[in-house]
Amino acid sequence: MTPGEDVDMSLLIYGAYGYTGELIAEEAVDRGVDTVVAGRDEVRTDHLAARLDVPGRSFEVDEADEHLDDVEVLLNCAGPFVETYEPLVEACLETGTHYLDITGELSVFEAIAERDREAEKAGICLLPGVGFDVVPTDCLAGHLHDRLPEADELRLGFDPSGTISKGTLASVIEHMDEGGKVRRDGRIVDVPTAHERRQIDFGRGKRNAVTIPWGDVSTAYYTTGIENIEVFTAVPPLVGSSMKLSRFTAPVLGLPPVKKTLQTLAKTFVDGPSERQREEGACYVWGEATDGETTVTSRVKTPETYALTVDSATTAAERVLADGPVGFETPAAAFGPEFVLDLDGVEGFFDE
Repeated sequence: MTPGEDVDMSLLIYGAYGYTGELIAEEAVDRGVDTVVAGRDEVRTDHLAARLDVPGRSFEVDEADEHLDDVEVLLNCAGPFVETYEPLVEACLETGTHYLDITGELSVFEAIAERDREAEKAGICLLPGVGFDVVPTDCLAGHLHDRLPEADELRLGFDPSGTISKGTLASVIEHMDEGGKVRRDGRIVDVPTAHERRQIDFGRGKRNAVTIPWGDVSTAYYTTGIENIEVFTAVPPLVGSSMKLSRFTAPVLGLPPVKKTLQTLAKTFVDGPSERQREEGACYVWGEATDGETTVTSRVKTPETYALTVDSATTAAERVLADGPVGFETPAAAFGPEFVLDLDGVEGFFDE
């Protein structure tokens, strides 16, 4: 804790010196949110705290319960989230602190959803996925369900621009040996990587797309109750073919030494998008729902994915600070499908 810190904090951002965490911390401070920055690395935490003129706290995730007594909301920006969510959720349950994160990791959504009753008993909100993963797609899922309440199949997808950060790549590497996932008859099932390919008009003409194990395979079910869900992303044809070939290399990629080497390379050589790329980039989000007879399609255009994450995560934290729901929530369930339209630069819903 920074010397002289003697005021109650409202929002603690863990992993605040990472690429996305730092952008969110800057935005929260700019909006006047009472903020404390936190992370494992004391030097980096203190440096960021001094630059933003806010308190800083350095601690390991399994020590979090000792640092949350004066915190209303914890926003976890430290990935891979499969390694950080559990001790932070436990600490939030113990201290009565609302938990938010920016994960896109399907297994994390499922695990946090199982803590719903504990969160209700503790009087806190568990709200993962308040970044690009999964705010636009989750809100689009809610909108499509409102348009066709009897839908029993849902397909979502996105066509992004730009690059990825070290943290996002670390999360991808952590799960790259797990293959594909879809929801069928209410259950998440394993499928081959990129098991389905199709041409989709995300909003700027038809693009080659493949299925991916995106977080909405989990969250869209809790938002809508629809039992059959697939998620697609736009990729060049050659990339789609390479993803299919990765089925044969997945066992090797899952070996701890290989994973550790890839994580080290990601941390050493990968940077997130520049400020200009964040300002100029865009993402096109598409979805369709069907009941077997009627099909409805809707689209949303958002800013670049990291720019949207900064806005959506900060806005979600502000709303939970003002009037936090209780229990496990998805973004659209907590704030309504229109939440994404309240964010800067978002255009939609474009319905067919």
